[in-house]
Amino acid sequence: MRKLLLLLVCLTGLHNVGYTQSGGTTMDGQVTIEAGELAGAKENSGIWSFKGVPFAKPPVGQLRWAPPQPADHWEGVKKANAFGPSPMQKAVFGDMRFRSSGMQEDCLYLNVWTPARRKTEKLPVLVYFYGGGFIAGDGSEARYDGEQMAKQGIVVLTVNYRLGIFGFFAHPELSKESTYHGSGNYGLLDQHAALVWVKKNIAAFGGDPNKITIAGESAGSIAVSALMASPLSSGLIAGAIGESGGMFNPTIPPVSLSDAEQAGLEFARKAQTDDLAELRDLTETELLDKAANLKMLSFPPTIDGYFLKEAPAKVFEKGKQARVPLLLGWNSAEIPYQSIMGGKKPGPDEYTEVINSLYGAKAKEALRLYQGLTTDQVKRAATDLASDRFIVYSTWKWADLHSKTGKRNVYRYIFTPTKPPLSRAYRSQQPGLAGGMQPASKEKQTEEEQLGAPHAFEIEYALGNLALNPVYEWRKEDYRISHDMLRYFASFIKTGNPNTGSLPQWPVIKDNRNAQYLEIGVQTKAVQDRHTGRYLFLDKEYNK
Repeated sequence: MRKLLLLLVCLTGLHNVGYTQSGGTTMDGQVTIEAGELAGAKENSGIWSFKGVPFAKPPVGQLRWAPPQPADHWEGVKKANAFGPSPMQKAVFGDMRFRSSGMQEDCLYLNVWTPARRKTEKLPVLVYFYGGGFIAGDGSEARYDGEQMAKQGIVVLTVNYRLGIFGFFAHPELSKESTYHGSGNYGLLDQHAALVWVKKNIAAFGGDPNKITIAGESAGSIAVSALMASPLSSGLIAGAIGESGGMFNPTIPPVSLSDAEQAGLEFARKAQTDDLAELRDLTETELLDKAANLKMLSFPPTIDGYFLKEAPAKVFEKGKQARVPLLLGWNSAEIPYQSIMGGKKPGPDEYTEVINSLYGAKAKEALRLYQGLTTDQVKRAATDLASDRFIVYSTWKWADLHSKTGKRNVYRYIFTPTKPPLSRAYRSQQPGLAGGMQPASKEKQTEEEQLGAPHAFEIEYALGNLALNPVYEWRKEDYRISHDMLRYFASFIKTGNPNTGSLPQWPVIKDNRNAQYLEIGVQTKAVQDRHTGRYLFLDKEYNK
């Protein structure tokens, strides 16, 4: 026995010596990627993070409004211990708190969190794209932090991409410049470039380049559906997660190249220049301010003939999308009833008037599906209708199409928890846009009426980041829901199936029009969909 133990010790020692000599495969916080060497930082949990990693050249000068180009090589070891600059944007959403080093046009950086102990582990990979309507957002936000998901055995990335006029501006002269005779979609092309970078470099962080799941919320979710529809994504994606939003009418649908170019010409006219060189000569701040002053911060995605050859709905109808497992869903009160009532009180008569103005001859059917006979019913029905029109229907449509033609499993959820009480430091605040908070005058400091989970509220739960949001006094039940949701998402990223351990069974969709979905909340459970009629009603409205 003693001889056997000595032999095992010797073999182990030889193995360890060879392991070290074979090129430094132990994860020690220094990795070599295509562009050079990086030095990361070790978090208290033992997770290694690499922040502010350039994945493309700075999109400045002549590269403003050009597809992203591969990052330049560097000499020596680049420190990757701080987030890179945020994309150019105005502060339009109350819930965005960046940890970045500032705001610049030079913004194409990504962040990596890896639990790998060896660089040869081939762990599953999650690439997460932030929301913000394609006009705001940043990968440094604490709610997107990748450390907790990385602790589940997943290499996690967040990615910056260009926004607004910098990311979606199209123009006939830009189309002439490009090799594919199209323009716009630069923010989406940034995301594609990041996926190409991941495919080439993620093995250095212990990730598997053949097991990349893409995910996002709101505009990030819309981008995920577009990436699935893009021919450029072939071979890059193994799975997809969408939280509230798909690029299907009426949620930020792409427009034709000619329409996008006309929008660009309209901006140039209002900016009093038809010279593209002059627009490129503007400083980043001057261009952003000009777009804001002209109320043209937002430009639509484009069927540019390159990233998108046709609308995603057509791609999915034909079954030409990326055929990967899909997990998607929405929140139970995405947007408040006030957004559809137009300042009217939520009474049955006022509600009927609103429905008549929206649907005319079809108002009777709408009132049957979204019934409001009392004030409380009106609040619920108007919340449902506003949410469906805003973002729920487009997410449902995505599930509907992929379950028919994608030939892979689809899993749906509805997230239901209401907000907990505000923490002491935020009790003088009021709700802002996208679930955030902003200072309130004393007369506006009233208790918020809650009818469910608002837009963007699930992000911290899904990624395990409740403790990084100081706005609320999180309850035990919130941490329990987050713990379970994180495990579901992690299982899906690893296996293409969210079911794991003793958690309630999450049914796969067999028929999206007679589907079961997972209700995630105080009591997480499988539920039979009772609202298909609403989605089919809107389906006829948006696909005439």
